[in-house]
Amino acid sequence: MRELVHIEARQLLGSVALGRIAFTIDALPTIRPANHIVDQGDVIVRGHRGVDVVLQAAAGKVVAYSADVIDPHTYVGWSVTLTGMAQMVDSPAELARYPSIVRPWGAHEQAYVIRIHPQVITGFELLERPEELPTGAL
Repeated sequence: MRELVHIEARQLLGSVALGRIAFTIDALPTIRPANHIVDQGDVIVRGHRGVDVVLQAAAGKVVAYSADVIDPHTYVGWSVTLTGMAQMVDSPAELARYPSIVRPWGAHEQAYVIRIHPQVITGFELLERPEELPTGAL
């Protein structure tokens, strides 16, 4: 396992569209799958009324966001987690931009957008294990 530097972690997070957001509701932890983009260093999560309405509870709170790509057979891949404050995006100009660049889960109309400004970003890369040396090898 190799720890990722900040820029590597941010680039890898931006290379995928799906992750998980962790936040609290009534002091209890909640984790939801979410689709995202990285925009000017912030993570943008788009939601809609209905199934994801509970995600609105994350706005104004410290949240964690995580994404990873790990091969289920070789266990090679990476994982990135960030922590930061989640805020509702209410600027009409910003809201107008996101429907074309943040792919929704389904054919639902966008109801809200949450911006997560990372305070801490960590990540690691799972590397292929080196071949075991034969017994007695130097």
